[in-house]
Amino acid sequence: MAASALSPIRIDDPADPRIAGFVSIKERDLTGRQGRFIAEGTVVLRMLAAAHHAGRGLAAEAILLLESRVAGVEAIVREFPAEVPVYVAAAPVFDAIAGFNMHRGVLALGRRDGVSGRDALIASLPASSLVLAACGISNHDNMGSLFRNAAAFGVDAVLMDETSCDPMYRKAIRVSVGSVLTVPFAREGSAASLIERLQHEGFAIWGLSPAGETDIGGIPPAARTALLVGTEGEGLPPAILESVRTARIRQRPGLDSLNVSMAAGIALHQVALINDRI
Repeated sequence: MAASALSPIRIDDPADPRIAGFVSIKERDLTGRQGRFIAEGTVVLRMLAAAHHAGRGLAAEAILLLESRVAGVEAIVREFPAEVPVYVAAAPVFDAIAGFNMHRGVLALGRRDGVSGRDALIASLPASSLVLAACGISNHDNMGSLFRNAAAFGVDAVLMDETSCDPMYRKAIRVSVGSVLTVPFAREGSAASLIERLQHEGFAIWGLSPAGETDIGGIPPAARTALLVGTEGEGLPPAILESVRTARIRQRPGLDSLNVSMAAGIALHQVALINDRI
């Protein structure tokens, strides 16, 4: 076991400066963490441990555990380098630090830096690639679900425009079951510039829309495919739909459209099948 895990540091004061990064989690979710993020839960902690060693620009800075959870995550904690401190607190102190009842009792403070920008990430993709592109996604639950679908169906990268919400938000990471930590992504620039870059790199781009011209089952195999999804409710704007080929998912009449993450999951499954990715 790592030295830090052998000698966990007990925290008895919620104001202890050593755990400042864990204080008032929900408030910090809103104000931002300047390149840092919170990983919550056992599964996500395991994913962070793997990402820490994978050289993807993700690293753990500290771990905070409820004292009753220490034994259950001992094997995961040992996967982190010895220099990552492990703090332990009783329930009243733990909840006072977090600012609410944290029944999961497993938190890690991580850092994301040194990762590729959008154009560099696109340029690094293999000759046979599947990309999920998202424009204007504002709901963190949907963002997390998009990443979970992306991981399930072998997506090589998730690319978002600058108006999309941050996938490193705590809830998005949790809903993704840690997939945000494993699927390469970039969030920058406009939707138009993203589409232009993907077209320049030889991607066949398909925008998902209830009014799409092609049934989802009619998307042909391609070495490089990008599925494009739009904001919740309004979907992709007309100008974007006019610049790409469009596909629809057949459904019974009476409902306007599917949830964006549900639609993306169905479409990714179809494209992954026709391109022998799953």
